[in-house]
Amino acid sequence: MTMGNKYGAHRVIEPKGLLPQAAHKIDNTMEIYDNEILIDVSALNIDSASFRQLWTASGHDEQRLREMILGIVGERGKMQNPVTGSGGMLMGSVAKIGPALLNRNDIKVGDRIASLVSLSLTPLYIEEILAVHPEIDRVDIKGQAVLFESGIYAKLPEDMPEALALAALDVAGAPAQTANIVRPGDSVLILGAGGKSGMLCGYEAMKRVGVCGNVVGMSRNNRPERILLDNKFVHKFFVADARNPMEVLEKALECNDGKEYDVAINVVNIEGTEMSTILPVREGGLVYFFSMATSFTRAALGAEGIGKDVNMIIGNGYARNHAEITLQELRESQALREIFEKNYI
Repeated sequence: MTMGNKYGAHRVIEPKGLLPQAAHKIDNTMEIYDNEILIDVSALNIDSASFRQLWTASGHDEQRLREMILGIVGERGKMQNPVTGSGGMLMGSVAKIGPALLNRNDIKVGDRIASLVSLSLTPLYIEEILAVHPEIDRVDIKGQAVLFESGIYAKLPEDMPEALALAALDVAGAPAQTANIVRPGDSVLILGAGGKSGMLCGYEAMKRVGVCGNVVGMSRNNRPERILLDNKFVHKFFVADARNPMEVLEKALECNDGKEYDVAINVVNIEGTEMSTILPVREGGLVYFFSMATSFTRAALGAEGIGKDVNMIIGNGYARNHAEITLQELRESQALREIFEKNYI
């Protein structure tokens, strides 16, 4: 074995000079370098926007979906949807640790972990797809993957089922970033509040705004309304089409006493929702796009086009201590944990 690049550049096949996430094809040979970790993979949690696109393109046919996933990994050496550009995360067991990383005291061979870096940059080999779970964007597989020296991961906790932890860790960046950006007294709008990332963000935002704040959730239908309100994940809720910015603006302002918001958080898994997120936010406010369906071009030019000076954060799946923050939410809230156990595992 030899040393590889810390960020995995040695695995890039084409185009040379890029990092693995941006590359079209990477080397998914499962013989590891000295500074890599080999994982026996049991499940892939595919990014929500990616899974939605693949599931639709497959005609909701599980066999066709399997073929599409195997085709992507076979061509690219990684699970990166060529349409959305996004990946997801994996769960598995540590099979081998390169000698240059043996000084790490946080994991050992046999430990169960979840990757906290995207599948869009992770060398992956799938021997077989064992099961498809379209309702939770997950596929069970028999395969292996490689984590680079810079790769981050979380040991799966012993106080909750692995599938439960994986479901939450899949979107851990969203609630952790919410904890960073929401302040006491803020008004917060969450687009896509009924999904798992939306509920986690709502729970975290409610903790942060305090008694003087206002957290408002929006969804495309009223199915999550009672769950969100009864469990105090939001103060108010409304139904709107996230692709219709004028509808969202009107209803959002109505839920905030006619005032624009301090913070808007977008966790919607469809395209074309940028302006619905930007419009309701005040001058100098903050817009957080967690969704991988977000277009930076539409967001930037759209804000410019309406003369709105807002600070925009493009979703980063990583935030400091994001795994700990997200898992702690499931420990703190019995309601949140029961919802996740019922719907996402």
